[in-house]
Amino acid sequence: MAQPPPGADGAATPGVLAAAGSGRFELSGDVGFANAARLLDEGDTAFAGLERVEVDLARVARVDSAGLALLLEWSLSSRAAGRTLRYQNIPPAVASLAGISEVAELLAPSSGG
Repeated sequence: MAQPPPGADGAATPGVLAAAGSGRFELSGDVGFANAARLLDEGDTAFAGLERVEVDLARVARVDSAGLALLLEWSLSSRAAGRTLRYQNIPPAVASLAGISEVAELLAPSSGG
C-alpha cells in the first residue's frame, strides 16, 4: 500500500532548509512557532560567507507569524551582512501576512551594503 506524501493527512511536517546548489536553498514543510528558532540558526549558518542567497519557498506547506518573522530576520541579517537575499515563489499566505503586518517591502529582494 502506497504511503501518502508527508502532510497529506493534515499532520504537521517539520520545516526544512535544504541546500539546492550554489547559494540556493529550498524551505519546505510547516514553518512557524515550532521550528522558527531552529530554522533561523540553520539559515544563519548556511548563509554565512555567501554574497548572494536565493531561498525558494514553493514547498512551504503552512506558515504563521513566527514563519514570517523568520523570513524577515533572514532579510534583515542579510542586509546587515552586505548579502543579497531573494525569496522565490512566496506563498500567498506569507504575502498576505506580510501585507497585513505592513512589512511586505522587507521581503523584496535585498541588496547588501
